[in-house]
Amino acid sequence: MSEPAVTSKTNFIRQIIEEDLAAGRHTRIATRFPPEPNGYLHIGHAKSIVLNFGLAQDYPGICNLRFDDTNPHKENHEFVEAIKADVRWLGYDWGERVYFASDYFERLYAFAVELIEKGLAYVCDLTAEEIREHRGTLTVPGRDSPHRDRQVAENLDLFRRMRAGEFPDGSHTLRARIDMASPNINLRDPVLYRIRHGVIHHQTGSEWCLYPTYDYTHPISDALEGITHSLCTLEFEDHRPLYDWCIDHVSVPSKPRQIEFSRLNLEYTVMSKRRLTQLVEEGHVQGWDDPRLPTIAGLRRRGYTPAAIRTFCDRIGVTKSDNLVEMAMLESAIRDDLDATAPRRMAVLRPLKVVIDTLPADHDELLEAANHPKDPAQGSRQIPFTREIYIDREDFAEDPPKGFKRLVPGGEVRLRSGYVIRCEEVIRDETGALVALRASHDPATLGAKPEGRKVKGVIHWVPATEAVAAEVRLYDRLFQVPEPGAGGRDFRDDINPASLVVIDGALVEPALADCQPGERFQFEREGYFVVDPDSTTGRLCFNRTVGLRDSWGKAQGKQGG
Repeated sequence: MSEPAVTSKTNFIRQIIEEDLAAGRHTRIATRFPPEPNGYLHIGHAKSIVLNFGLAQDYPGICNLRFDDTNPHKENHEFVEAIKADVRWLGYDWGERVYFASDYFERLYAFAVELIEKGLAYVCDLTAEEIREHRGTLTVPGRDSPHRDRQVAENLDLFRRMRAGEFPDGSHTLRARIDMASPNINLRDPVLYRIRHGVIHHQTGSEWCLYPTYDYTHPISDALEGITHSLCTLEFEDHRPLYDWCIDHVSVPSKPRQIEFSRLNLEYTVMSKRRLTQLVEEGHVQGWDDPRLPTIAGLRRRGYTPAAIRTFCDRIGVTKSDNLVEMAMLESAIRDDLDATAPRRMAVLRPLKVVIDTLPADHDELLEAANHPKDPAQGSRQIPFTREIYIDREDFAEDPPKGFKRLVPGGEVRLRSGYVIRCEEVIRDETGALVALRASHDPATLGAKPEGRKVKGVIHWVPATEAVAAEVRLYDRLFQVPEPGAGGRDFRDDINPASLVVIDGALVEPALADCQPGERFQFEREGYFVVDPDSTTGRLCFNRTVGLRDSWGKAQGKQGG
């Protein structure tokens, strides 16, 4: 596991922490990453992971992993384990500090009793719809519940019976007694507890039928764990007064501070759990780890590295302003990482046979090729050079466009790490379809520039006799537009029909025969690829992580022009 680098960048959260430490408000900071285990993490969660664990590393301090599991009908153990795996994969360790909000259910219940005893909470018999009707609007104040002035003793009795399971779902709630006329709707007597029968909680089983809400659970969990800085995205800014109210009115041991930052909005994708679930369940993608999804599992399967994702999170920064981040920034981060680390290999995606007539039929020569042009420490490998080779069909043109620097009839091109060859003849079948080329080679050109003539093109190739068959999956952006669903249209209408092109019949050089799932390579002139977990003995499968350059941006620019 690679170690996360300490960033030197500053932001407003770091400034707050530094001021708090300098003023002696804290001697050590404590943060937390608090996912709800009801789905798979995505790149937006990665931003929060890098922020929370990164701050704890840099100052230094601690960062807890806490699962906010207050909605048992949506949560399960599979998501818990997937989240743990994703955080570890990104390079972070919570040590022994893994918690669940359900660990605090008994204490949360006791704090609710404390609120009732102080006259700050009451049992309400209104239905969920009636509570919404009483809440009012941004311009109209709310109306008191007819049960708001119940006596403490009655509220305590009803709350105890709610826990005991005497009442059906939706018949009673526990609400905070704050201010029904508050301009902040979140303070208009919010619900703290609701009844839910027949649900098996992944941690507590069937022990409880009374579950606390997130807005009540989260601040108290932070306080019980001694969190100093509770970092949330901007949609929780209006909830901060309720966060503070809960902490101020029960006898918790600490007073965390909630700080909001902008969530990650990324072009050409969606990060709503509801929309991601639709994509998976409706079959638009092939599971939660589909390489076209922004899930961490999907990015991992696509070939992204933890370092690249951390670099991306560092580059986009932490601000208070919502903005739409260019997909090119994420692609640039992985491209920069793999350019430095990925060994080079040759793969022919659309094979075209070339017979080199100047070689004997049994010719078998080993050519030396560097594994990385900028890193001699990565060494080299040998590639068999035989009479028959394959080049990519796109590297030959009978009627070449202007500027074409690859193989043409009567023209010359250099084979990567090999000789200069010349196309002597085009071979067609009885239908007139191109099936092969006949060529000659210049034996004096291995590793040397031919004298007296210019050869501008260099193409990749594989030996026909020892090439390894492979399936290659060319993944692209899942959506055709930067903001799927903008303007009220169905976001699914914006799906890119070419987001996955499967090439069955590609050929790769022999050095890849024993590669393992998760290994990453640069296929020369094609892009960066990773070995997919679907690979088995005798059947290699590669996923394209990203191209060698941002061809998408250029193509979109041309279309727009």
